[in-house]
Amino acid sequence: MKLPFFLARRFVAGKTFDETIPKIKDLNDKGIKVTLDLLGENVKKKTTADDTVEIYRQLLQEIHNAGLKSTISIKLTMLGMDIDEEYCKNNVFKLLDLAKELNSFVRIDMEGSDYTQRTIDIFKDAFEKYGKHVGIVLQAYLHRTKEDIEELTDLEADIRLCKGAYKEPKLIALQDMADIREAFKNYSKVLLEKTDFPRIATHDEELVDFVKNYTDKNNINKDRFEFQMLYGLRQETMENLTKNGFNARIYVPFGTMWFPYFKRRLMERKENIFFVLKTLLKK
Repeated sequence: MKLPFFLARRFVAGKTFDETIPKIKDLNDKGIKVTLDLLGENVKKKTTADDTVEIYRQLLQEIHNAGLKSTISIKLTMLGMDIDEEYCKNNVFKLLDLAKELNSFVRIDMEGSDYTQRTIDIFKDAFEKYGKHVGIVLQAYLHRTKEDIEELTDLEADIRLCKGAYKEPKLIALQDMADIREAFKNYSKVLLEKTDFPRIATHDEELVDFVKNYTDKNNINKDRFEFQMLYGLRQETMENLTKNGFNARIYVPFGTMWFPYFKRRLMERKENIFFVLKTLLKK
C-alpha cells in the first residue's frame, strides 16, 4: 500500500523545491539557516545518477538566485557510489565546482556503516581540492568514530556530529542510549576544542544543555559553533536558541522519495508515531 504524502508533511517540506521555498524563507526570517536535503538513496544506474547531479547543480543555482540562507546536503549513494567510486567522486566534484563558484557549501551526508570508509575517502579528496566548500558528517554511535574524529579534526575539516540514525549491530555501534550520549559529549568537546566551527546536530535536550554549559564554562563564544536539528522536530527550541544568540540550522528534506526517510523518523521517537496516528484519525 502506498502511503499518502500528507503523513510525511511534518518531516518533509514538500515534493518539489518550489513547494519548499516558502518554508525556507520562513525559517530564514526567524534567523535560522537551512540545509536542503533532496531525498533518495542507492542509485543503481548512471543515467539516474547523472540526472541527480544536474538536479543538485540546479538546486545550488536556484538557492543562490533566490538569496536563501541555505546550503545542500548530498548522499553519495545518490551520486553513484554503488556503481563506481571514481565515477561518484567525479560527480561530487562537479557539484563542488559550482558550489565554489557560488561561494556555497555542500555537506556530504553519512549513510550506513557499509559506506563509512568510502565516504570519508571521497570527502578527504574533495576537502583537499575544495576546502571550506565541503563538509562531512560523523555518527557518535559508531565505534570507529573515535579514530575518524581524530583524523578529520587534524585536517581541520568541517564536521557535523550526530548520534546516528541507521540500525547497526553491536559489533559496529553502541546500542545503549546512555553510552551514545556519553560518546556524543566526548566528541563534542573534541570538536569544540580542535575545529573552527563544529555543527552539533541533536534534538536531545540533555546534549543541547551539555554543549551550552560546556561552552559557557570554557568561554567558547556562541558564534563559534552551530546547533542543528531536523525539519518538523523542536522548531520552537531552535527559535529560542537563535533568540539567545546561538547559531541554528534546520535540515529541510524534500522530494518524492520520502518514505525511507519518513520511516526512520518514525522509528526514532514514539512521539512521532503518535503524531502520525493522530493525523490519520483526523482524516
